Amino acid sequence: MKLKNFRSYKSEVVIEFDDLTAFVGKNDIGKSTVLEALDIFFNDGKGVVKLDKEDVNKAAASEGDMETIIAVAFEQLPTQILIDSTNPTTLQDEYLLNSNNQLEIIKKYSSGGKEKVFVKANHPTNVSCSNLLNKKNTELQEIIKAYSIQCGNQAINATMRKSIWQHFSADLQLKEVEIDVTKGETKSIWEKLQDYLPLYTLFQSDRKNSDGDSEVQDPLKEAVKQILNDPALKPKFDEIASVVKEKLQDVATRTLAKIQEMNPEVASSLNPVIPSSDNLKWTDVFKSVSISGDDDIPINKRGSGVKRLILLNFFRAEAERRKAQHNIPSVIYAVEEPETSQHADHQRKLIKAFIDLSKLDNTQVILTTHSSALVKELQFQHLRLVKMNATNKTVEKVMPGSLPYPSLNEVNYLAFSEVTEEYHNELYGHIEMKGEIANFKAGQPTMPYLKLKRDGITTTSENISLTEYVRHQIHHPENTHNVRFTTVQLDTSVNTMRTFIQTLT
Repeated sequence: MKLKNFRSYKSEVVIEFDDLTAFVGKNDIGKSTVLEALDIFFNDGKGVVKLDKEDVNKAAASEGDMETIIAVAFEQLPTQILIDSTNPTTLQDEYLLNSNNQLEIIKKYSSGGKEKVFVKANHPTNVSCSNLLNKKNTELQEIIKAYSIQCGNQAINATMRKSIWQHFSADLQLKEVEIDVTKGETKSIWEKLQDYLPLYTLFQSDRKNSDGDSEVQDPLKEAVKQILNDPALKPKFDEIASVVKEKLQDVATRTLAKIQEMNPEVASSLNPVIPSSDNLKWTDVFKSVSISGDDDIPINKRGSGVKRLILLNFFRAEAERRKAQHNIPSVIYAVEEPETSQHADHQRKLIKAFIDLSKLDNTQVILTTHSSALVKELQFQHLRLVKMNATNKTVEKVMPGSLPYPSLNEVNYLAFSEVTEEYHNELYGHIEMKGEIANFKAGQPTMPYLKLKRDGITTTSENISLTEYVRHQIHHPENTHNVRFTTVQLDTSVNTMRTFIQTLT
């Protein structure tokens, strides 16, 4: 993905994705921005995010640059595509791939308005055979005639283009260009390409979960609406309505006949009103459907963690249904902070579910997270660190550090020089696990420490290393007989342990 001039991203940033990609970094650094930009790209404002002029980077806007660019490059491409009617061709034959053999689609938005769509392609620029995608059938035939090119079928544009390019194969003058696919003959290219794009579905961290949210009241109620909108059910509803209408009409007719016997004037003023099938509220028939837990407590009365867990899995199931129903070739699940309101055990189960999901064919998972527990369940190749350097924002792969597993504390330390007691504990625990504590302590300078005996009153003095001094104070806050370690001392101890661990590997 390439992102430019969108919110906090001014200069172009290039982001690589894995089957599972998790963005980490400080609050408000721009993790969710990436997921929301993708929602705008894939769903054209019909998803959960709509683009407007306020999304243009403020610094760029002050310089007069009001164009936002969101570009996505795709791999694992379809073996065939249909561009001209029903005639199959390939992206390679049409020179619609970039220099990395990817399908790169660029969307440009001026002042947050409607997008212009381009395909960046390593395309012929020789004037004799360039711009063929924009030419009509008769224009292609003229080129074939002018250069006496052999072509098997001049009724098919794709065949003629291939013949022309083969004729000039020694001098195509390939160059990466941006092909506008929203106008003229190329408009059909974009219409066809959209059929091959993945379904992108975003679950936001601040997704509402109030009692008034219909999905929180019960996802089954939302499911009822979607099921009843199935066109295949309409004939069945019409049949039911017709039978009911016939019987109601019979009851009304007989009732009016009896009124006629007693009061003709009143009878003549009455007419039965029976709504048509289209006006019947079939959803009301199923208004009592629900998912309830223990003691029939509805989910909108459950805790926020349970509500979010149910919503998250409803989101997963619904995305899967949409993919199957619309015959979409692939799906991308994007979830902001899946750990929100979740117990640590749920966090581990969720990340395992996402890892398993990402291993399925034609499926990708994109996450943002602040959870160290969640990060530890991932691999280094899954992580992307969002940070701000001196002038630009960057999104970088996380390289293995001192610890043998991904650690959010270590990522924050490397990226932001953020020193935490939890990271200190992680490093010390790793040295302990390796059985190297004695070797680590050997030769280190010591400092006095007053140790509190079990009676909670008496102290004894001992000389220990700085790391032991810090660790004792972290684990024994009840002992207030020593000067509290400083941030500098914590940082020094962390660096000492990091250096030692690196010698072990």
